[in-house]
Formats: sequence, C-alpha cells, structure tokens
Amino acid sequence: MRILFCSRRYFPAISGMSVYARNLLAELAAAGHEVTMVSQYRGDAAGTRVYGGGPPPPVPGVTVIGRRSVGEEAFAEPGGADFERDVDDMVAAILAEHARRPFDILHAQYGYPNGWAVLLAARETGVPAVVSIQGGDGHWVGSCCETHRLAMRRVVEHADALLIGCESFATEVVERLGVARQRFTIVPGAVDTARFHPAEASREGDPPRLLYHGRVDRRKGALDMLHALALLRADGVRFAATVSGIGPDLEAAQALAASLGLDVAFTGYADYDAAPALYRQADIFVSPTHAEGFSNTILEAMASGLPVVSCRAVGVMDCLRDGENGLMTAPGDVPALADALRRVIADAALRRRLAATALEECRRLYSWGTVGRQVMAIHAALRGTRHARPVDPALPRDPACRFRAAPHLL
Repeated sequence: MRILFCSRRYFPAISGMSVYARNLLAELAAAGHEVTMVSQYRGDAAGTRVYGGGPPPPVPGVTVIGRRSVGEEAFAEPGGADFERDVDDMVAAILAEHARRPFDILHAQYGYPNGWAVLLAARETGVPAVVSIQGGDGHWVGSCCETHRLAMRRVVEHADALLIGCESFATEVVERLGVARQRFTIVPGAVDTARFHPAEASREGDPPRLLYHGRVDRRKGALDMLHALALLRADGVRFAATVSGIGPDLEAAQALAASLGLDVAFTGYADYDAAPALYRQADIFVSPTHAEGFSNTILEAMASGLPVVSCRAVGVMDCLRDGENGLMTAPGDVPALADALRRVIADAALRRRLAATALEECRRLYSWGTVGRQVMAIHAALRGTRHARPVDPALPRDPACRFRAAPHLL
C-alpha cells in the first residue's frame, strides 16, 4: 500500500507528535508499506527555542519531505501567522507526489492545519483521508476563532476515518465542536517497550529522584510541580528533582525555581534516543498535566518501571487509576500534588507496587505492535475506496485568532 503521512511535528522537534509519528512510521515500513512523510518544521529562532527545529532527518524505509512552515513563522508580521500559506504548501507537496505515483491512503496527524490540508488533497485526488486527532486539536484548536472552529468541524465531519487516543479526549472534542461521537475510532497511544524498559539493576536513590520530562509548559503542570516542591522542602521532605525538556515556559520555570530557592536540575533539550536513560536514572515520574490527547511521556515512564504522579485530566484518566497504577490529583491543585509526592517519596513499597502494575499494563495494552495493527486495519478497510466526503474549501479568515500571534500554542 502507498501511504502519505502528513505530520504536524517531527524530529528534531521534541513533542508527543514526533514520538507518535516515528513509531507509526516504523510499524508501517516494517509491514512493507511504501510510505512518504510530508512534515512541517520551524526554522526560525522562536520556533526552535520552543520545540527544537530544522528539517526532519531521514527515516528508514520512508521517503521524507520537509516543508518549512514559513507562514507560521510570520507570526510577528501584520496579520500574524499565515497558516493558510502553509496549508497550501502542504497540499501542493502532496499533489505533486500523488501525480508522480498515486497514493492509496492519505493520513494526517493533527486536525488543523494538517488534517485540513489532507482533506483538500483528498478533494482533488479522491484518495480516502484518515485523520489522527491529537493534543491541541481537542484542547485549543477551534476555541480560538471562527476560522479554526469551522476548519476543525469540517475535518471531523468529512474525514473518511478519524482516530483519537481515548474516550475522555473524544468526549471533549465532541462537546466542544458539537459533532457526533460515532465519527471517532479509539486508537490509544503506544510506547516502544523495547526502547523504554526498567533499569537492569533495581536501585532507588536516596533521596528519591523526581523526573519531569517533556515540553516545559504551564499547561503541562511544570510550574505546579515547582510550587509543590517548595511545599515539600518547607516540610523537610528530601528529594532530588530534574526538569528535562524545552518549551514556552522554560525560562519562567527556571526563574520560578530560583525565586523559590529550589535546587532543580534543568537539563534542556533531550532527543528521543536520550530519553530512555533519563527515565532509568529516576525513581518517580511527575506529570501534573492539565490536559492531554494521550500522554506519551506517561506511557514511557510506565514502560520504564517508574511510579507516576499525575492528574485526573483528559487523556490521563484513561490509562491511570489513582492508587492502582499511579497517583492522581486534580489539575492545578498544588497542595494535593505536594501531598501525593510526599506519600510516594515516603513509601518505597507503594512506589514498587504502582510501578509493577503500570509496567504490566503498559506491556499488555500499549505496545506499538498492537496499536500499529489497529491503524493498518483502518487503512486496509479504506484501500480501493474513493474519498466520500468532499469538503467546501472556503473558510473565513478571522483576524482575532490568538494563535496567529503565538502559533507555538497551536
């Protein structure tokens, strides 16, 4: 099967989208499919600071086409980020590849702008369109302006298949966009359980080592964690803490840690190959996120044999259960987060029990072999059909969209 995969972010940009794309591409290529990836990337200083930037690297068994998102980079110019320009560029790249050798499936990662681009390409080619709804698609995109609300509704209503990571995330998208729940197929997040595994020799640090790994963003709870650590320190609780990653709030987090007098190691950018060792050096994983599509980092921590402290948030409550395979608090509740951390720091037996349950479930439910087969079954069911839901390509341009001035939030 010849598959076009249109990725919103790919390495060297560090995000859950990059990890998802890398693993799905590996599954597709290993199954013998001929895959072409078109991926946007940021090449400007602002985008690189938030995510990491630059053209995508080669991917074994995959044809990689990097497209610089010059429209998104124009956020400081009058009118702000020109997402429409980047959509047109993605569509042109897809159509050029299809003209060279036709695709059987078009698969977009992210509803807008990538899903919208794939729908426009499907309209021209008749090739069925699959869209994976992820992250900001549910939480922010479409709540910002009429342009993106209509775009997201049309993506959800006109894609030939819609994949989404979990029930809580599907519920959020359905409620906010006013679309039918039956349009979505649940395909959970997954983790490479060969790459992410517990350390060979079990050792618990003294004091216990806490790890935050991922985008350093207040919406991921990075600042909440620092405030909770300050409460622990005031109570005399001993711990070591590392914040790994970059993001829009890295400087704010560093300044907050300094103002609170916390001894936190900020280790900066960590590529995907370096991540397994980070987990194996830790004792407890902390992810006080406010919302997820489905958390890759939580799955990586579970697969690495770590107990997880997180939140009862969309995209988390589907894989964690408080007191069984993790500890959970309300998003943004700093005292409760401090209490959960105090509990897991003090109780080594609890840490071991939570970690063991999470590891078993992760290997059984969230391996990429299982999830890859689900995605490929959807591709196979659509192969040979024609795109059934051509979309109206006209969208109003709402200049009030807050993401045009800060596109990294999209």
